[in-house]
Amino acid sequence: MTMCSHKAKRIILASASPRRSALLTQAGIEHEVIPSSIDEVMKDGESPIEFVERMASEKAHCVRERTDAGATIVSADTVVVLDGRVFGKPRDREHAREILHALSGRQHEVLTGLCVLSVNALADADTDACHCCVDSSKVWFVRLSDTEVNDYLDSGEYADKAGAYAIQGVAARFVERIDGSYSGIVGLPLHRLAGLLGE
Repeated sequence: MTMCSHKAKRIILASASPRRSALLTQAGIEHEVIPSSIDEVMKDGESPIEFVERMASEKAHCVRERTDAGATIVSADTVVVLDGRVFGKPRDREHAREILHALSGRQHEVLTGLCVLSVNALADADTDACHCCVDSSKVWFVRLSDTEVNDYLDSGEYADKAGAYAIQGVAARFVERIDGSYSGIVGLPLHRLAGLLGE
């Protein structure tokens, strides 16, 4: 199966992330963007894996209410996990500083929940086809100096990024190595998406 075979279908990305949209375009998937609006808060006792999968599903179903029959909705949610602690998007510069110092010289996990929701042609939500999965990758950071962290914060790149960094941007120099999907770390695991679209 090639991802380009899905060009004829109406694909909707339930995300305002320009990075996810760029990945879809890179993969040859024509799409529209309809951002979702949900509360991204973990439930008591919820694991990081359960959280990102639920977020991806809720984003897709949120956009489904504003979508015509026959469309396919793609949604995703990404977090960074270190020692069981979940790091989403930083609240502000100081929170980003705290996150980067925590990741410095350590290995962390990047989890991306992915959901593909095919809206039934009869517009009956009970008969929609919904497939979700979670992609996991490991990332090793070099040890960061205070100067490197401050310079990165000055760049502003940390804003709106899970774990306060963008692997595809300036922060690439912080990454010693990865084990897993590069596109998944960016925010949309294309190899997993191909499988879900096939289903």
